[in-house]
Parts: sequence; C-alpha cells; structure tokens
Amino acid sequence: MVEVDNAAVTWDAQKKRWVIRLQVGAEVIKRPALKTAHDADDDLLRTVAVKIAQDEGYYLNSSTVTVAR
Repeated sequence: MVEVDNAAVTWDAQKKRWVIRLQVGAEVIKRPALKTAHDADDDLLRTVAVKIAQDEGYYLNSSTVTVAR
C-alpha cells in the first residue's frame, strides 16, 4: 500500500460535516466523513480518516492525522 504523506480533518461549516483531506504526492483526495457528529472526539475522527484512506487503497498512520476544530 502507498502511504499518505499528509492527512487533515476539518469541519466544513457550510456543509455541516467533517472533511478528510489526504495528500499523496501531488494528489489530494477529499472525502466527507458522513454520519460523524460535530462534537466527535479527535480519536474517532482519526479512526474515520484511517478507514477512508484504507477504502481508497492507502496506508495512514492515525498518529499523523491533524484535526482542526
């Protein structure tokens, strides 16, 4: 599996949902974290980011995920 270079989780106030941003080289993949509450804790958000990365075929270490509130 290819490893993700950077990963960030941010709240999209306009769409009222979390957005996972994965960067692999020059490619940036953005996916919504559907059904994840606004007040979700950082550990849950990191777990969701890892799951989305795996679904896309990438490896992501949860300790490298940045959560911006």
